[in-house]
Amino acid sequence: MNEPDAAQVAHTGALRMRARQRRFAPLLVLLALGVCIGAVDHNFFDPMNLARIAIAAAIPLTIALGGIFVIQLGSIDLSAEGVVAVAAITVSMLVENSYNEHHSGLWVLALAVAAGVVLGLVNGMLHVFLRIPSFITTLAVGFIASGIGTAWLSGNTIRVSDTALRSIAITRYLGMPLSVWIALLALGIAWWVHRHTLLGRHTLAIGGGEDLARLCGVRVGRVRIAVFALAGAFYGVAGILAVAQYGQGHAVIANGQLFVAITAIVVGGASLAGGNGSPLNALVGTLIVVVLANGMVLLGVPPYVQRGIQGVLIIVAATLVLDRSHRRIVK
Repeated sequence: MNEPDAAQVAHTGALRMRARQRRFAPLLVLLALGVCIGAVDHNFFDPMNLARIAIAAAIPLTIALGGIFVIQLGSIDLSAEGVVAVAAITVSMLVENSYNEHHSGLWVLALAVAAGVVLGLVNGMLHVFLRIPSFITTLAVGFIASGIGTAWLSGNTIRVSDTALRSIAITRYLGMPLSVWIALLALGIAWWVHRHTLLGRHTLAIGGGEDLARLCGVRVGRVRIAVFALAGAFYGVAGILAVAQYGQGHAVIANGQLFVAITAIVVGGASLAGGNGSPLNALVGTLIVVVLANGMVLLGVPPYVQRGIQGVLIIVAATLVLDRSHRRIVK
């Protein structure tokens, strides 16, 4: 009787060890990546370069913070680029700009976040009430949002000259622009929602098993709608940061950011099946993607090769951080 018990304890210990390794694998990958790049090019550890990495990570991190909650549900949100564009255009048209005579002040930043929330609510309600798969719903809403942005400006670009808004990307505290601190504030809010709210716990419960969560009294539909709205709020913040950083607003301002954000979430260890992942994982994943991109620039890797290397990174990261030992079927 003792031998099976000892074997079971050893097996349980091995499973815990493997789970711990998967948990810290993204962080170890980030540290190893930084050490390897820094060993080849010492400019990587230059404070100015580290600041560039932080600045480059601010927008995709904010998008990833919204996306991680949707992925925890076992769903996916492909509308981010369109929602960010609408938020950016909303801000650009209401502050001092080259397109019209508006100069409404920084209170319009709340309107950008509100625009993101509204589009997030549309995503959630279409997904829940019409029972349309999330990737179809959000892809369609993203296209609609991008179309609205293009028609709104007739394909033009708004140049933003509002000094208060631009100061978000220019004013520095402790060597970092205000935009980086705003992204870190968004990270803190996301972490608080994830760890200390009913919404955060119910999101993980639904991703881990929707039927069981429903039996436990979780209002699945309401939680799904709330999560998509929350994601839209983060996309609205990303739109503000984009306008401040680029000094302009247009319908394609966020092109390419969705790929970076989803890559960051997957590389950070979140399963697309739902039920796991956290904002801190999204931060680590974002830094891995941005550090890799920065290192490839420093090492002179051609741009057309960089995207291919990022694709390989996704496969390697999924291999390292996802537990496939108990999966008989992989969809």
